[in-house]
Amino acid sequence: MQFIDLKKQYELIKSDVLQEINEVLDSGQFIMGDKIKQLETELEQFVGAKHCIGVADGTKALLIALMALDIGPDDEVIVPAFTFIATASMIVLLGAKPVFVDVEPKTYNIDVSLIEAAITPRTKAIIPVDLYGQCADITSINIIAKKHNIAVIEDAAQSFGAKQNGKRAGSLATISCTSFFPSKPLGCYGDGGACFTDDDKLAEKMRQIRVHGQDKRYHHAILGVNGRLDTLQAAILLAKLRVFPKEIELREQIGARYSQLFEGANCITPWIMPGNFHVFAQYTIRVKNRDELLSQLSIQGIPTTVHYPIPLHHQPILVKYYNNQDLKYSEILAKEVISLPMHPYLDEKTQEYIVDSIKKYL
Repeated sequence: MQFIDLKKQYELIKSDVLQEINEVLDSGQFIMGDKIKQLETELEQFVGAKHCIGVADGTKALLIALMALDIGPDDEVIVPAFTFIATASMIVLLGAKPVFVDVEPKTYNIDVSLIEAAITPRTKAIIPVDLYGQCADITSINIIAKKHNIAVIEDAAQSFGAKQNGKRAGSLATISCTSFFPSKPLGCYGDGGACFTDDDKLAEKMRQIRVHGQDKRYHHAILGVNGRLDTLQAAILLAKLRVFPKEIELREQIGARYSQLFEGANCITPWIMPGNFHVFAQYTIRVKNRDELLSQLSIQGIPTTVHYPIPLHHQPILVKYYNNQDLKYSEILAKEVISLPMHPYLDEKTQEYIVDSIKKYL
């Protein structure tokens, strides 16, 4: 049993993937080749954003977004305490301070009701994370951000393809960042990512930042990084994007079937906020005595993982930014969440085996 079955997907799209790769090999354009612009155009159309900037990975996407907003020493950026470390570590890398806010007990996304209390004169941005494939309440966050004249960076690394009130993840904030890591809803066969914005000036700035701050050859007007998306990965994403709309539908169906199968079980299943469309990058449940269940499932050949066992404020490199805020639910979730096998090609029989195994334990 596969936690994410990338081989099955590859079998279905192998000819398209190889054709795209061969076109790159034949062209000899391995860095910033034509496929980059083609992919960016198709992603703009899919997301509904004016600009897409392909970058090296999801972490670089966050870094480039922060740099484009001139975030640096003495600045503060609000982040949820329960997420992957990249969301906060890029803030620290620029000399700024991450300010932790607890998450909601139902969606596990940042608790909007706590954000205003965390805003200070030094706050430059809020980074809501679309955890597990569901958009945070960015509609409400944008209202708060506008009131205080601060930017919103959507961390859509896990939610590409999701929607909120009819708008795609990637089009909801000042800048939206996503990842094309192989296990993501839309993933390449290595590292990849993208930034999205409707702001012309920010888009141009991010394009410069990804090539060492260069505005023309060997002329570097601003500080930048090597943040280019690889042309071969762009080619692979072009092939995968063609089947992505169907895969989104399958993910939603499989997520709904999981929840139906778990009805009556002694566990907490994903809750979808009204107006949201969930892409189930992960299907994550909450249980007591998680470690015992993990051991039992391993014996039965069911792969699982925990996203995430240590909240940000307990990470050694970030603990100094923790000011004893009440982060109750981030603490609870870190001890109770467990992610189950989830991909568009997960068959009903396998799903039933997974759920039955968990029900028997519970």
